[in-house]
Amino acid sequence: MSATTLPAETQTDTASGAEVVLRALKEQGVEVIFGYPGGAVLPIYDAIFQQNAIRHVLVRHEQAAVHAAEGYARSTGKVGCVLVTSGPGATNAVTGLLDALMDSVPLVCLTGQVPTQLIGNDAFQEADTTGITRPATKHNYLVKRSAELARTVHEAFLIARSGRPGPVVIDLPKDILIKPAPYEAAPSTPHRSYRPRTEPDAARIAEAVALLKGAKRPMIYTGGGVVNAGPEASELLTRFVRATNFPVTNTLMGLGCVPASDPNFLGMLGMHGTVEANLAMHGCDVLLNIGARFDDRVTGRLDAFCPTAKKIHADIDPSNINKNVAVDVPIVGDAGAVLRDLIEAWEADERRVDSEALTAWWRQIDAWRATKCLRYVQEGKIIKPQHAVKRLYEITRETGRDTFITTEVGQHQMWAAQYFGFEKPNRWMTSGGLGTMGYGLPAASGVQVAHPDALVIDIAGEASILMNIQEMATLAQYRLPVKVFILNNEYMGMVRQWQELLHGSRYSESYSAALPDFVKLAESFHGRGLRATSADELDDVIREMIRIDGPVIADIAVDPKENVFPMIPSGAAHNEMILGPGQEGRAAAVTDAGRVLV
Repeated sequence: MSATTLPAETQTDTASGAEVVLRALKEQGVEVIFGYPGGAVLPIYDAIFQQNAIRHVLVRHEQAAVHAAEGYARSTGKVGCVLVTSGPGATNAVTGLLDALMDSVPLVCLTGQVPTQLIGNDAFQEADTTGITRPATKHNYLVKRSAELARTVHEAFLIARSGRPGPVVIDLPKDILIKPAPYEAAPSTPHRSYRPRTEPDAARIAEAVALLKGAKRPMIYTGGGVVNAGPEASELLTRFVRATNFPVTNTLMGLGCVPASDPNFLGMLGMHGTVEANLAMHGCDVLLNIGARFDDRVTGRLDAFCPTAKKIHADIDPSNINKNVAVDVPIVGDAGAVLRDLIEAWEADERRVDSEALTAWWRQIDAWRATKCLRYVQEGKIIKPQHAVKRLYEITRETGRDTFITTEVGQHQMWAAQYFGFEKPNRWMTSGGLGTMGYGLPAASGVQVAHPDALVIDIAGEASILMNIQEMATLAQYRLPVKVFILNNEYMGMVRQWQELLHGSRYSESYSAALPDFVKLAESFHGRGLRATSADELDDVIREMIRIDGPVIADIAVDPKENVFPMIPSGAAHNEMILGPGQEGRAAAVTDAGRVLV
């Protein structure tokens, strides 16, 4: 029997380092590891074989292991766990690690390393993993002493999940995994030096409430930090929005933290956000940012961003505040704690909001809404991609099943964000900051492992899905009934769109000239393949895809000429949007608070 399966009182210091690692993972609540074996980590795999407490899911590529752990983490709020070998195993994981860092996803990645005496000798499958991953992780370790092994694992999980979440790497030389190591339980006292601030300053909260009470054109802008703070934070945000009757928008990463059906929700903002969200941001006089980092896809041209607004920024990471945008009221704290204190201070403050000004502000926002910037026309047999996503959303709602959506990266990702409404947090998994093609399929596998009875759908493009298509084998091996819904326009769609709009329609290397037969491809991976080539086939294919109890690829042939609108060109301001064809007349509803270019 392995030491990892023994009661705590019978544990001795004779356990191997590999067994100590597994025991520490178990104490940290790890239920599943996503990994791929290799020589340097075989001691851990041997220890995994001899225990039943922690499940292992075998991926087909180390990048996919990290994305699967991201899907698991983002859909559960837990720390994802990854295990890869040394050298190429570790370097293959780097893309996923950077993706997790930019999107604040809590992960611990265990990497194998050559024995300590060979480090620096260019040994077989040696890489400077800590050096390579330093800019791609929140923190990393190279364990050179057995006595530090258990403590390092516990500390890694603390760092990954607290403060602004992120990925942590533990590089494990093979001799450290083989030699005996003492076990040390997770400390019950706070860390000696890492103590992120979660409770906001009461004085800053009071300043924020004073600004918000005096606002005539307020706006609430929320991001993934609210989702990361847990479901309670999203509930508090909805409560605050309804208490204030202020408009609210989400970043791409924040979708779901306010119900899409809430009347105060203006849709997503940013490069492909709605007219009403972007122009309300541009025209507001007080902006409250909770859990978003003012990234370039949201702000557009910085010198024209919210030009007349007083800005309040609440973020758990103090380095984010005043980094991209100078703010008037900085608040450091967890989004949930900030929202809790804002509600208490709002209710205790006897000052009244200027209701007449707020009514006029809503009148203006409703005029912008009347442009119906997401309107499209589905006619004839050619399937509009917007229509495909909208019907997918409507049919999944008919089922009543808890539905989780992942995406790859490109046009299909933006259409999913625009047309698939999210009523709850943690149901939307996408690569925001890094924009990683190939993210969606392995992320969906991780979501499905975490939620075996849920409906998990990867909304994909035909180019992105091929980046990690080998993960169909993982779905087959573990009987994960993930559905892959490909919007197939035969192009790298977002590349083609930029080439059309910004490069004189010179479509350089963006057409996919040799696509596989996705139906046969699905069947070769022991799944089912379906295809819709005309609008009248779409609903039946979606319903059949959902009905099948197993992995499915649904190949949806969509209009190859369709572009994602609205669009703020790179370097432009929020009031310099490009609207879609046929929407020129609707631009007349835009007043002097914002100008729409058509």
